[in-house]
Order: sequence, then C-alpha cells, then structure tokens
Amino acid sequence: MGFSRTQIAIAIGLAVLIVLVFLGYLMWLSNQPPVMARSEEHDSLSGTPTSISLNPLRDRTSEHVATQYIDAMRDGRCREQLADWVRDYRRKYATLICDSEAQHPLLVWELVDWEDAPPLRILHYRGTRRNGPVQSGTYQELFSVTLEDKDGHWVVTRYDALY
Repeated sequence: MGFSRTQIAIAIGLAVLIVLVFLGYLMWLSNQPPVMARSEEHDSLSGTPTSISLNPLRDRTSEHVATQYIDAMRDGRCREQLADWVRDYRRKYATLICDSEAQHPLLVWELVDWEDAPPLRILHYRGTRRNGPVQSGTYQELFSVTLEDKDGHWVVTRYDALY
C-alpha cells in the first residue's frame, strides 16, 4: 500500500517544522547565560542554592582549568600548584592549604554555584573529603576556585576551603 502525495507532503512539512523548532531552540540556548536557573531554596549556612540549572552549551574552559587544578590538589601536587603563591604575601596561606589538603584529601566534588564578575569567575563546589589521619570516615564541605581571564586564558587566582 502506497502513500498519497498529501501524506508525503504532511510528513515532510512536519519534519521541516521539527528541525526548525530544534534549530530555534539551539539558537535561543546559545544566547543564554551559563547559569539558567537557581533554586529558590538556599543552604542556611552558606547561602548557596540547593540546585542550579546550567546551560549545556556554556563555555566550559574555566571549568576544565578548575578541574585540572582541583585534580592536582587531590593528587598531592599542591605545592606545585601554589608555587607562585609561595613567592608573595600568600606564603603562609599556601602552606596552610597544602597541609590541610594532605590531611583532608578531596574524594569527589560537584559544581553547585557559578558567579561571574568579569574578569573573574568564581566556581563554588561541594566536595566530600576524607577525615584527618586520626579519624575515619568522610565529611562534606563547600570550597571555591576563583579564576581570572588573562588574555583569553583562565588562570586560578584563589582557592578557598574550610577544613
């Protein structure tokens, strides 16, 4: 049994309409900010939203730089990451961070908030850390990575964590 010309025309028309709607949605999505929505509920202590909706088409370059930085901290390369900090006023802060990271290493983390204040971008994470050498188990805490856009390249300028 064959299809009539009317049925074929309707099918082609619907296919074209679906493609146009999809392309329009992609164009709309590409013009949206990285964080499309934040939940109304916030963590009572930190003030971070309980959930955010990120744009799937956002530029993830800064996230990749922050992830490489966090991976290095987790893998014991803290002093290498903070080598520039040791040369200036942040020497004591860098030592504190490296000692604390060695005692309470990150196991997993997830992005929970995103702040843009050009040329800075602050990425807030919720991480699970191992307790110190005396205690067993894990705990969750918030930490943030501040990046600066320097000539089109993201550079980590600050790492804030509570241990």
